[in-house]
Amino acid sequence: MNDFELKLPKPKIEAKFISTLNNTDIEELCDATEDAILVDGGFGWINPPQRKKLVDYWKGVLLIPERLLIVGKIDNVICGSIQLIKPSRSNEAQSHLCNLTTFFIASWARGYGLAKMLIQEAEKEAKKNKFTIITLEVRETQKRAIQIYNQAGFKKSGENPKSVLIKNKYYSGYYFYKDLIKND
Repeated sequence: MNDFELKLPKPKIEAKFISTLNNTDIEELCDATEDAILVDGGFGWINPPQRKKLVDYWKGVLLIPERLLIVGKIDNVICGSIQLIKPSRSNEAQSHLCNLTTFFIASWARGYGLAKMLIQEAEKEAKKNKFTIITLEVRETQKRAIQIYNQAGFKKSGENPKSVLIKNKYYSGYYFYKDLIKND
């Protein structure tokens, strides 16, 4: 290292299940969500909604008992999330599986390995809740997310050619699953 190089400390990176959100958490989640929507089209949103709608969305997530929220943080700032959705209690035939959704990381927080950590934490929560299968759907245009799912051991199981409609154009959604007991 020469006299002009600056050695920066390694950032603290974590992914963890949370059951409460304070106002700072909500603001950080909203900031990260807006960034992810602008960069990648977000999880269902094409354009960032009004801030109040985002705030209400994140406040509402924790009110739904069937949703488990896992956040990713860099240096204690929330920069991404992933959710597990449990099946309804009346769905006995699918009581073994949960659905992964709203997986995103703000553009400024990418490249630190947080995506892998979020998926691993989601799998840990799924197992803790006695689920053996995780399912998900991802838009064909979200190439990096598809790579991440493949690297994490998810298997493609189908396609819906008209899953998403953006500006009068259909895009395919790819279905994936992962067996948490064994990898087939």
